[in-house]
Amino acid sequence: MNAPIDVSLFARNAKPLTSYRPYWAKRFGTAPFLPMSRAEMDALGWDSCDIIIVTGDAYVDHPSFGMAVIGRVLEAQGFRVGIIAQPDWQSAEAFKALGRPNLFWGVTAGNMDSMINRYTADRKIRSDDAYTPGDVGGKRPDRAAIVYSQRCREAYKDVPIVLGGIEGSLRRIAHYDYWSDKVRRSVVVDSKCDLLLYGNAERALVEVAHRLAAREPVERITDVRGTAFVRRPGDPSAEGWVEIDSSEVDQPGPVDAHINPYQTTSEQAQSQGGSCAKDETPTSTAAPQGATIQPLNFVPNPALQGKAKRPPRDRSVIRLPSYERVRSDPVLYAHANRVLHVEANPGNARALVQAHGEGATARDVWINPPPIPLTTAEMDHVFDLPYARSPHPAYADANGRHDGATKIPAWEMIRFSVNIMRGCFGGCTFCSITEHEGRIIQSRSQASILKEVEEIRDKVEGFTGVISDLGGPTANMYRLGCASPEIEAACRKPSCVYPGICSNLTTDHGPLVRIYRRARALPGIKKILIGSGLRYDLAIKSPEYVKELVQHHVGGYLKIAPEHTESGPLSKMMKPGIGSYDRFKQMFEQYSEEAGKKQFLIPYFIAAHPGTSDEDMMNLALWLKKNGFRADQVQTFYPSPMATATAMYHSGLNPLKGIHRDERGERVDIVRGERRRRLHKAFLRYHDPNNWPLLREALKALGRADLIGNGKHHLIPSFQPMTDGAYQSARRKNSTPAGRAPGASAPVRKGQLLTQHTGLPPRAGTGAGKAPAAGKALGKGPARRGPSR
Repeated sequence: MNAPIDVSLFARNAKPLTSYRPYWAKRFGTAPFLPMSRAEMDALGWDSCDIIIVTGDAYVDHPSFGMAVIGRVLEAQGFRVGIIAQPDWQSAEAFKALGRPNLFWGVTAGNMDSMINRYTADRKIRSDDAYTPGDVGGKRPDRAAIVYSQRCREAYKDVPIVLGGIEGSLRRIAHYDYWSDKVRRSVVVDSKCDLLLYGNAERALVEVAHRLAAREPVERITDVRGTAFVRRPGDPSAEGWVEIDSSEVDQPGPVDAHINPYQTTSEQAQSQGGSCAKDETPTSTAAPQGATIQPLNFVPNPALQGKAKRPPRDRSVIRLPSYERVRSDPVLYAHANRVLHVEANPGNARALVQAHGEGATARDVWINPPPIPLTTAEMDHVFDLPYARSPHPAYADANGRHDGATKIPAWEMIRFSVNIMRGCFGGCTFCSITEHEGRIIQSRSQASILKEVEEIRDKVEGFTGVISDLGGPTANMYRLGCASPEIEAACRKPSCVYPGICSNLTTDHGPLVRIYRRARALPGIKKILIGSGLRYDLAIKSPEYVKELVQHHVGGYLKIAPEHTESGPLSKMMKPGIGSYDRFKQMFEQYSEEAGKKQFLIPYFIAAHPGTSDEDMMNLALWLKKNGFRADQVQTFYPSPMATATAMYHSGLNPLKGIHRDERGERVDIVRGERRRRLHKAFLRYHDPNNWPLLREALKALGRADLIGNGKHHLIPSFQPMTDGAYQSARRKNSTPAGRAPGASAPVRKGQLLTQHTGLPPRAGTGAGKAPAAGKALGKGPARRGPSR
């Protein structure tokens, strides 16, 4: 049996989390909740906090919430950690609530980028926030990482600021910002933080905390992996590094041909389609007296240049095009984005540097290589810490509960779930998980996972015996990895499963099957559901896993994300073809029938992704109708910072194929403008009468008017019923039909669509599809993408 990669190859040069000498404040012991007020600090016997974490999320002491993980990890090192959650950012007063931190501020926008949290893909303000008590929107500012850092500096200007979280992680270099439709500077520059920690930052944060506690100046902490900071030109700390121009890694444009030293000037001009000015001037055949004969210019042989000794990778830094250049040149932006993703493997990545500003304001944003992944023992240490597994008591309602008016939806979603791993090697271009958590899967041990299941059973109020999820960013990547640690450390591919599954990748789902069986056999556990997204092209490699999943861990519905059916957009997403979905669907239905269960797949699709033509969306709509699906929730492409698909959206080029200015560069069809984005969404909701006028016009333009009619083979009818012209979304808070007051509910009529999709068995007495029970396999929500720190 193939063994998954052992991250010890990476960890040889990394100090274990548990090997540090605890800070002196360890004597205060463990806090039931990290304090959010001076009264709580007094109760713990603290006169001050060593570290204060400022976060845009409500404080939930659960390992799926970044501030809780970071806080508990630092507490285990002996530091006194306070939390300021969702402060009033209009002034610095709220940031003084716990006093001056002794060591540093820890700043994070929360589990989501604040702009994605606040705005829809159509740039409309959301009215809700799943990470806020009562699901109330507007409790965090736009660009929260910058705003919070500014207020921390105003409160205590001499205290170092360490910025982290997914917002800082995805904005660590100059990045395209969808909401302002321009390239913004690195968040390190805009926030004026002293250090940025990107990715899952436990290892870097523990080292930084102990070095600051030892009174090392923060400006001297420049050698920690997974960090970014500002350096001024000529800084002596940069001595000894060999700088490489990024064009040596990836050519952003056409390459000038090497000069042939054996050609005359005239011959060189003729080879380039021109002529020499000297030849065009009538002269005598003999050289004029006193004329200077030009010497031959010899150049190095390019075939021999590659054999020169290269500098060591750990002392090499790649200079990306400056912020000013990528801001004005989308080609260079795509080039910089491509280089960033090439230099993403902690086994061989080099440091990156990008200049911001010119003249007296010039400074370099320096980005050290990615952090070393955690070992299984370190993952167990992080997840076995004494989390209260509930929101802070400050959020309780009048009855002391958290399931009423002050309920935090994100916590409710993961309340009875267990995160078994982190990381994703899928490399989907629209997703930020790989950029943030990395490609290397970091898994917990079976003992640690089962211990957490038992703690939920014994300690979490309201538990009914159903675990809502054993998963992570991807449900079935547990303990999968490269068969060879040496190959893993040297690999520079963006995905292990595209265009096909790598021959070096282990696909043995045996460890995951054993966890499923052991967890559901625990006393008091009635059901283990899988709510995380599933990589079905991997699953079909293990029929035993699919059978185990389908027959024991699906609550009637299983979500799955083919994203599209056409090869054009799928190639830009780095997703498998629809054939893999068909194979998985066949296995799903077979094993469901063998178990005597009626279960259904819920596929998800993306509209308006780069590389998607109108014809692609039409073909997807035809596939949906053929297979009996009517999508209610529509996911439109969202250009998140630093994603490869976002570079496509901004530049119109495909970074997956190399960047060139000429015809060698692959151009990508970009879906821009409200009308075309609305058309692509309309194809996904072909069944909505409000979309039929737009679809009729588009089908005629595509030369497919034959799809308009009243037969079963037609996509949309030729008649138009009376409609209010409104779009009714499943997110009723964000879009209400025209003519109806917000919050008002319409009476349920017989046959009314009640579920994510129709084509499902009718509910007795109504004819509508049966909605899934709460907490079952749909598992939708921002919290189920794994912890983002």
